[in-house]
Amino acid sequence: MSRIPLTLIEKRHRAEKRFRRYGQLAIAFALISLAFLLSTLIVGGWKGFLHTEIRLTLNIESSVIGSDPKLWRHTDVSPFIKKSLLMQFPDTKNRKDILELVGLISSGATQTIRDAMIANPSIVGKPITLWLPASDKVDRAVKSHITTATPATARKISDEQLGWLSTLQNANAVKLTWNSYFFTTGDSREPELAGFMGSMVGSLFTILSCILVAFPVGVMAAIYLEEFSKKSRLTDWIELNINNLAAVPSVVYGLLGLSVYINLLGIPRSASLVGGLTLALMILPTIIIATRASLRAIPDSIRDAARGLGASPLQVVLHHTLPLAIPGIMTGTILGMARAMGETAPLLMIGMVAFIADIPHTPLDPATAMPVQIYLWATSPEESFVEKTDAGILVLLIALAAMNSIAIFIRRKFEHHW
Repeated sequence: MSRIPLTLIEKRHRAEKRFRRYGQLAIAFALISLAFLLSTLIVGGWKGFLHTEIRLTLNIESSVIGSDPKLWRHTDVSPFIKKSLLMQFPDTKNRKDILELVGLISSGATQTIRDAMIANPSIVGKPITLWLPASDKVDRAVKSHITTATPATARKISDEQLGWLSTLQNANAVKLTWNSYFFTTGDSREPELAGFMGSMVGSLFTILSCILVAFPVGVMAAIYLEEFSKKSRLTDWIELNINNLAAVPSVVYGLLGLSVYINLLGIPRSASLVGGLTLALMILPTIIIATRASLRAIPDSIRDAARGLGASPLQVVLHHTLPLAIPGIMTGTILGMARAMGETAPLLMIGMVAFIADIPHTPLDPATAMPVQIYLWATSPEESFVEKTDAGILVLLIALAAMNSIAIFIRRKFEHHW
């Protein structure tokens, strides 16, 4: 019996150590890249979850707005803001300075005042102190610590506005607080008022429409191909096309949704239902492949035992193989949904890229989705939308991580080892 030379054994050990080092270096590089990505998003995105508010004391005169609360929803309360600011800075005289002074406050402040009036009508006719959202210029100045020493080319806020802002800060009338608009409103042309809630609801409707179509169709198709169909050229052709469809670029499904659902069936453009049906086509091959793999992993002894006890083919599937394959099926389905939630190209093709300011209430209402909203903010010229983009990406990553965590939990909780 020949002995392996010592030099060959040493070479094998050295090769094994090198391979392990390469693997460790690859994992370290991936972790460093992930940490760099997340840290970049967090550093740039945390500001999107905060916004600046300015405290003003207003005197809402009933003689101006009337006494009927039903009419207050559309009352112009901007004169009260202007009057309050002029009382604090009485030296402001000319029209240009007055416009810049009023420009410290966001246009959305009028809605805040109207909401306060409707919620508490007793404040009308007496001085009331409210925290109102600041304009985009002021918000950026507070978050970025802009002063008059900052070059004028690097800021949009004027020296006069910075002086007024400094006076308000010294009076503790400026604060950086939680941006409730981000999680309660839809998109807006004003960066300080733009919210992510509309796209979150749109994504929810889209994913629900997607899974209600893709899950039953995909599971039933997989059960038929794996458990009932006979091996033939037709089934081979179907299986080949399913595998090929899983690799088709997502934009192709967007073109298919545009031609079938919108042009042929007449479903409203940019509706969540269209997005869900389009994404259902995209993840259908993934669900079919995952379901077939889960069914194939069930030992044949389970099927043979059920048949030996007199179970019909349908009973074998419904009572034995399908329940055992559920963990794999659900894992594949959730991963497919996570992919669908992060897709942008198909939704752009069906018109979900439109500016939508209202939060959708049904799947047929015009809507956008989280990745599309991020794309819209990323292409906006205003610099303040950059932090909104990073904040939106963080919310989307948290949603995707939650879905993947659910898939991992289901797999570990219910998987069977044979």
